[in-house]
Amino acid sequence: MNIFTAICGLDCESCEARLATIRDDAVMRERVARLWSKLNGAEITPEMINCEGCRVDGVKTPFCESLCVIRQCALNKKMETCGSCGEMETCEKVGIIIGKNRDAYSNLKGERV
Repeated sequence: MNIFTAICGLDCESCEARLATIRDDAVMRERVARLWSKLNGAEITPEMINCEGCRVDGVKTPFCESLCVIRQCALNKKMETCGSCGEMETCEKVGIIIGKNRDAYSNLKGERV
């Protein structure tokens, strides 16, 4: 599985927070912070937009680092991704992602690389 496939199956390679981080792009960080603030109904600052990927060593957004219940669950179970979990198909946590994003589901099932 691609190391940039997040624990939930999302593609970290195309995540704008990761792209802004690896490009050190302040304008992109500002744009992502505004968008994510609006989508999440919470204040997200450009300084929070720093992430190298869910499953790689390095910086993560505050949400991904400690607030994401999906990531915390997999880490507690010592699972690389939700695709390794026998409960994935019925899990309400990851179901929020894979129920709306077929690519994430396919990534976890190993159907995409």
